[in-house]
Amino acid sequence: MRFIYFSFSLLLTAVLFSASCKFNPDVQGEGFAAIQGVWEEEPGKYRDSLLQYTRHQFKFTCDSFYATLETTAKANYYDDSCFNNGHWKEYAKGNYAVSNDTLYFNGTFTKSNFKQKLSGCYRIGQYIPVFLIKHTSAEKIELLNLQQNISVVLRLKEKINCNPQPL
Repeated sequence: MRFIYFSFSLLLTAVLFSASCKFNPDVQGEGFAAIQGVWEEEPGKYRDSLLQYTRHQFKFTCDSFYATLETTAKANYYDDSCFNNGHWKEYAKGNYAVSNDTLYFNGTFTKSNFKQKLSGCYRIGQYIPVFLIKHTSAEKIELLNLQQNISVVLRLKEKINCNPQPL
């Protein structure tokens, strides 16, 4: 009797595991249609009064993003060879998702050619900011960075239509 119970339990477990698995799609997702394109941040109102300010440029293609982060700093938090007189650029790429009124990024910092960055000046590793979407229109997106509580107003520079590519 014990053998039958064990066999039945094993079979039931195998069926449950196989039913819970599914393959990922072979093409990238379509993303959020309203933000497809190249967007550049308008200069912030209080940027001159901040010790450090980062200006964003995003390229959204289907469910992917490419970010250029241009930072101006008055205080040096890095090695002197990295500080570059308080002006530098960082790059990131990955995927994004929109859920209700929130924009989630899941990416990594990269080199300027958007290839993997393992070491060097500034940040390395994950790029995972979260933005509240305050307003969207055809030419403008207003976001609130939930980690820094700073408004980010993006203007459309180039519209891109999503053409999902094979993975």
